[in-house]
Amino acid sequence: MQLSRFTDYTLRVLFFTAVNNDRLTTLAEIAGFYEISIEHLRKVVHALSKSGYLQTFRGKNGGIRLAKAPEDINLGDVIAQSEGIAPLVDCMGQDCKLTGFCSLQSVFKEAQEAFMNTLRKYTLAQMLESPQLQAELITKGR
Repeated sequence: MQLSRFTDYTLRVLFFTAVNNDRLTTLAEIAGFYEISIEHLRKVVHALSKSGYLQTFRGKNGGIRLAKAPEDINLGDVIAQSEGIAPLVDCMGQDCKLTGFCSLQSVFKEAQEAFMNTLRKYTLAQMLESPQLQAELITKGR
């Protein structure tokens, strides 16, 4: 199982804005720091804003910042919103000679639930506890 690039960028934006939340950050600043496309980030920031994780401010002095405290941002919830929760394999959406006999779908469902339950144990604040990580995001981001 692999998370999408969109989810990867979602987490990167949250990390960067959380550590620099004493000020507004810009898409250009985040794109420059991570060396990724502003256009990709624009979609990510829009989705995070619609989901209530970011506040956005337009204009010359605009930017973004977290809309919630890092300890109130659950990693599992963010990933579930970003990825969606679809079956790992959709056996019902295709013809399969094993339908009705195969237990693979239930095993995948159990594994997916365990994966999401593990992610739901953590908050954004917990992911940012490393002083080295914080220093990297602050000094390199400015």
